[in-house]
Amino acid sequence: MTARSIQAHAAASQRWDAIDVARGVAICAMIVYHFSWDLSFLKLIETSILQVPAWRWFARAIAGSFLLLAGVGLALAHVQGFRGISFLRRLMRVGGAALAITLATFFAFPQSYIFFGILHCIAVSSVLALPFLRLHPALTFLAALFCLAAPALFTSPALDHPWLDWLGLGAEEPVTNDYVPIFPWFGMVLIGVAAGKVLLPLKETMGLARWRAENGLSRGLVWAGRKSLPIYLIHQIVLLGILYGVLQIVGPNPAAEARPFLAECEANCVQQNGQPALCRSMCSCIVDNLRQTDVWQKILGNNVDAEDRTRVSRAAQQCLQRAP
Repeated sequence: MTARSIQAHAAASQRWDAIDVARGVAICAMIVYHFSWDLSFLKLIETSILQVPAWRWFARAIAGSFLLLAGVGLALAHVQGFRGISFLRRLMRVGGAALAITLATFFAFPQSYIFFGILHCIAVSSVLALPFLRLHPALTFLAALFCLAAPALFTSPALDHPWLDWLGLGAEEPVTNDYVPIFPWFGMVLIGVAAGKVLLPLKETMGLARWRAENGLSRGLVWAGRKSLPIYLIHQIVLLGILYGVLQIVGPNPAAEARPFLAECEANCVQQNGQPALCRSMCSCIVDNLRQTDVWQKILGNNVDAEDRTRVSRAAQQCLQRAP
């Protein structure tokens, strides 16, 4: 082993500010996404985040960056040999946090609780990635490509079972607030492992490993990167607490509040007459009319009786007569 290789291996076992900065950027991006998701969930804004492709890709990019960095960190941490105690300590910390997320969301969102989110994926992937620490980076990269392609190759209704949802190969995606299954996401961890092993022999590695954050922004990102797990665990509690207080003061966005009724109204209308533009206009008219009555609050509270349905039908007929 050359002197440079020895120095690189020694540097790899130390904490890299550069990796912590990257993880800090990812945690900040995650907070931005969850803040926007919370605004949408509490109906403080009109936009439904989950229905906007750009936001969905943003969320996937964040998840991918965390998993990629987990793979890089795994490769660098064990470059001088498998450090079992350190690995188990980290695994218990991440796995325990994942279990806490499952329990907390089960009581907060029983219909969409998180059973295999980003922390679950990191914990399981860390174990699955151990054999790849000894393989050539090219083989690891090929395995990563296989994982990334697996959902397109092996998806089957036969795998639509709750106990197999963690694989990500079922035909239907389960209802959950955070879903990061092994396929394809384990592929990102393997790419990180391969990248870490490729990075180590390069002469630029020493400079990157020795780089230290000096200004306030980079030091703040380093701190966030090193505290990413506790930040992940508490940030949603803080955000939802603040935004729920705002909701009590300003109330929900009227357009967001009406979205479920409008979606159902337009779907039923299109099914009957097949004119989307007319249905959109008519349903908006119905909402405007019903907002002036006590029926609207009953609709929002899902407490509509037969008399209320009659009043809704009359409003629909009036709006239909006004339609061009």
